[in-house]
Amino acid sequence: MSEILSSMVTRVFADHCSDAVALRAEEGEWPEALWRTSEEAGLPLALIETGEHSLGVPVEDAFQIVRLAGKFAVPVPLPETMLANWLLTRSGLEPQSGPLVAVANPALRTDESGTRLTGEIPSVPWGRRAGVVACFERSGMLHVAYLGRDGFSVREGTNIAREPRDRLVFDVDLNRTAVAPLPAGVDGIRLRAAGAALRCSQIAGALESITAMTIDYTGQRVQFGRPISKFQAVQQNLAVLAGQAAAASSAADMAAEAFAEGIRLCAIAAAKTFAGEAAGVAAGIAHQMHGAMGFSREYALHFRTKRLWSWREEYGNETEWSTWLGEGLASRGADQLWAEITAI
Repeated sequence: MSEILSSMVTRVFADHCSDAVALRAEEGEWPEALWRTSEEAGLPLALIETGEHSLGVPVEDAFQIVRLAGKFAVPVPLPETMLANWLLTRSGLEPQSGPLVAVANPALRTDESGTRLTGEIPSVPWGRRAGVVACFERSGMLHVAYLGRDGFSVREGTNIAREPRDRLVFDVDLNRTAVAPLPAGVDGIRLRAAGAALRCSQIAGALESITAMTIDYTGQRVQFGRPISKFQAVQQNLAVLAGQAAAASSAADMAAEAFAEGIRLCAIAAAKTFAGEAAGVAAGIAHQMHGAMGFSREYALHFRTKRLWSWREEYGNETEWSTWLGEGLASRGADQLWAEITAI
């Protein structure tokens, strides 16, 4: 990412995503200034590579924006909106303003005429706040449609970070909305993988942040007359934490590259598996090193770790993607195994 772009995005998040903003978001307040400023900067359009709506940045830079969003634990659906707008423009539809989320689930179905979409999807990120880009099968082909807030009802829920994860109930007349076929090379599993790739970047950003916080805290916390970072056991834990953060960073880079190259499934499956494992190990170490301070509501650590625990489960957790990857590699036979592994 260019230094100018990185500096601009960092300033947006630093100015509008304070701990106070995060606390109010947990209580249900929408961070309007953060979202408005992000939208004014064009960030929700960052994944659109070409055309009049493009921000004009490479895909890898768009993923770096997502990584910064993870670093600051921004309580808005920026990655979800980026993906939804990417999907709309790839399908020949216009991008939309405001927060968005893309959903692709077999529970979405059309009637015999193909004009009415119904279904129910649980745990949709930011469903109560976002317009929906819905992917569904019609006449044997996958289609995409933008549904405004009048196209579904909401049963509110939250994740462990107290962010909206809502059950959406659809019953909408498709004659009243724009519908287009999905582009070649995009299907349900690839959309899930695209979401997983974005979560990898958020995980990497959050791990970068909690590693820095933990190193800083252990350097200041004094026990028996010296900083606890001087104790061998603490140093060992810090080394493991830094290693997990570095590994997650590499996984995020691999996922971003795989997305840019047409959403290569095996690479994203491996990346999400590893990033999820790193999130679990690193969050545990960070809280252990901080002790009771890490669980304080006023301290910023929990804003990152709670999201890490949520993100590792979303768009497929380690079990789902490692099983998918293992079964896929096994199905190709022993003669192709090494070639498939090295291709990842």
